[in-house]
Amino acid sequence: MKYQTHYFDKPGPQNTEQTLQIVQEWADMLGTKTVILPTTTGETAVNALERLNFHHVIAVSHVCGCKTPDVQELLPENRSRIEALGGTVLTAQHALGGVGRAVRNKLNTYQIDEIMAYTLRTMGQGMKVAVEIALMAADAGLVRTDTDALVIGGTGRGADTAAMIQPANAHRFFDLKIRGVLCKPWSF
Repeated sequence: MKYQTHYFDKPGPQNTEQTLQIVQEWADMLGTKTVILPTTTGETAVNALERLNFHHVIAVSHVCGCKTPDVQELLPENRSRIEALGGTVLTAQHALGGVGRAVRNKLNTYQIDEIMAYTLRTMGQGMKVAVEIALMAADAGLVRTDTDALVIGGTGRGADTAAMIQPANAHRFFDLKIRGVLCKPWSF
């Protein structure tokens, strides 16, 4: 097999359109039916669903209170649009930063989940996000753990990373497989 990885000069939302196009090409080439992507306000997920021909899109949002107590960043109109376009919205605790982050914030010490997140960031924030949302989708029963999915990640807003991943449940983290990297920022 010979596949190419595309590298962006720098991370960020300016790479979103090209990332989505690359994912579409891989989905068509490999016949992959599932795309998992992160979305904060819902804009990236709506963009993906309106412009491209993905088979099954799972849009993973932040939990309520992620940035500000009691605030849901996913805009209601975008949630409605995602669902109207056939996408599934998953709102769940971050697999690599839930209670462990509370321990860090309160006691100023890191837990294993955040150490794992920092380790994944050695390939960029987008790769950490991709792995994390693959775990979250598997934990929610939205993807199988014996089938690969195209998973998108981003740095801040938008999308700048994509990988072919065989998801795993969080409690079986080391069964997750990053099959290939479709695109990612070179500098991060």
